[in-house]
Amino acid sequence: MKLAVIGGGWAGIAAAVRAVQAGHEVALIEMAPRLGGRARSLDDGLDCGQHILIGAYRKSLALMRLVGVDPAQALLRLPLQLRGPRGDGLQLPAGPAVPAFVRGVLAHRGWPLGTRLALLARAGRWMAAGFRCDPALSVAVLCQGLPAVLLTQLVEPLCVAALNTPMAEASATVFLRVLKDALFAGPGGADLLLPRVPLAELLARPAEIWLREHGARVETGRRLASLDELAAFDRVVVATSSVEAARLVEPLDAGWSQTARRLRFEPICTVYVDAPGARLPAPMTMLTEGPAQFVFGHQPGLLAFSISAAAPWVERGLDATGDAVLAQARSQLCIADARVRRVLAEKRATFACTPGLQRPPARIDSRIAVAGDYVEGPYPATLEGAVLSGLAAVA
Repeated sequence: MKLAVIGGGWAGIAAAVRAVQAGHEVALIEMAPRLGGRARSLDDGLDCGQHILIGAYRKSLALMRLVGVDPAQALLRLPLQLRGPRGDGLQLPAGPAVPAFVRGVLAHRGWPLGTRLALLARAGRWMAAGFRCDPALSVAVLCQGLPAVLLTQLVEPLCVAALNTPMAEASATVFLRVLKDALFAGPGGADLLLPRVPLAELLARPAEIWLREHGARVETGRRLASLDELAAFDRVVVATSSVEAARLVEPLDAGWSQTARRLRFEPICTVYVDAPGARLPAPMTMLTEGPAQFVFGHQPGLLAFSISAAAPWVERGLDATGDAVLAQARSQLCIADARVRRVLAEKRATFACTPGLQRPPARIDSRIAVAGDYVEGPYPATLEGAVLSGLAAVA
């Protein structure tokens, strides 16, 4: 068949590659100057944000290998660790998932024994329930009764990192699914995979080369006025943002477009800071009492502070956000010689992953499917969710 994929983010790339593998004649159309979507590199060499993969992202890793990327070279793989500025925190050892989690929690000397046992008991209850709960629950309600230190040093950081939604508003159902597949699905599933290369080299650029070499047509800088422009194609995968998809799909299915437009978004801010000679206790260091939840050692002398669920900081402005991060760097990391290089705000970084959220389905009709991390599915807005949706749309 002749198949068009609209949108060159990770969902669209996954769909295009899978369609080429299936023997179809593929055209990938992206309105931006380059592929990558929200996981893209900028003209100044910086990335648009800090995108973390984990060991459980098996489809994403397989896609990278297929287009010629070696994850062992492109990604720094570390056992899950949530270490603070002093180097202390939760660290999971290697090995089978459940024993590794138990050993890691029990070894956390920063928490009293009663706190550690409370966490293991609650995790055991979640496991016994099959990691399922009332869809109406928020993460805050799910974790009621846990010691406050667990909420501030474990649950909230994991929640904003995975769902980009504050704990009080985040879906407990999705949170438990993430915990199940990341922490308890198998050895290495919880490992952190931190990019060693620019985001463009992680998938977008190698995938574009692979697609062209395998006969696909890749067009960038083209925005479709309507799906009528694709009348010559047998099948269409709409792999754009939810806003753009709602515009394109509305003449065919107004109800679908209304559902897509009801999605609420959460921003993410990234503050790049020049800090000559600064060294972090861990490549991804957890922070507290400030705008940024994590800081990454991006490259020597350059730190990337990541602010999830960043709506309050977007409202204050980029300059105020940068100043607050500098204060955080001085107080928590003891970095005196630092200056802001750039502050980025991705205002529609992810959809707000709230309890009972209705997400638009992946099928419009027999000819048109939709791919994106926002369509119906068990996961929040992640790279793996995007790849899975792209594969499912072609299937």
